[in-house]
Amino acid sequence: MNTGSDEQAGATEAALGSRAPAFIKASRPLHLSWQVGVFVVGLAVVVAGVIMLPLPGPGWLVIFGGMAIWATEFVWAQLVLRWTRRKVTEAAQRALDPKVRRRNIILTAVALVVVAALAGAYLWKFGLVLPWKADD
Repeated sequence: MNTGSDEQAGATEAALGSRAPAFIKASRPLHLSWQVGVFVVGLAVVVAGVIMLPLPGPGWLVIFGGMAIWATEFVWAQLVLRWTRRKVTEAAQRALDPKVRRRNIILTAVALVVVAALAGAYLWKFGLVLPWKADD
């Protein structure tokens, strides 16, 4: 059951479905080949992004790029991207909320004080000797 806001949101978003050119959609074998190609290219990009997660590189950005490639042809990918975009927008709005910002600043300040206290205690006890160069 759709609410009025769902219908309004749907009106502002692009229609779901294939964005292949009309001459490709006209031929079923050509359209199927097109879909396979889009899937393989998107899969290669997503796999590259997954490999970048533990390695240096923009892993999540590349994964979402692969999802965007898939979304040019597959409805399920379009729905995933819409959901992700909505959640990111909600998180950004929450992060800009003054109460949340104030809480985050306070938590960051407390964490910095704790780290400074631990660093001070270490320097007071051991001096400026790094742990891997300490003499026994």
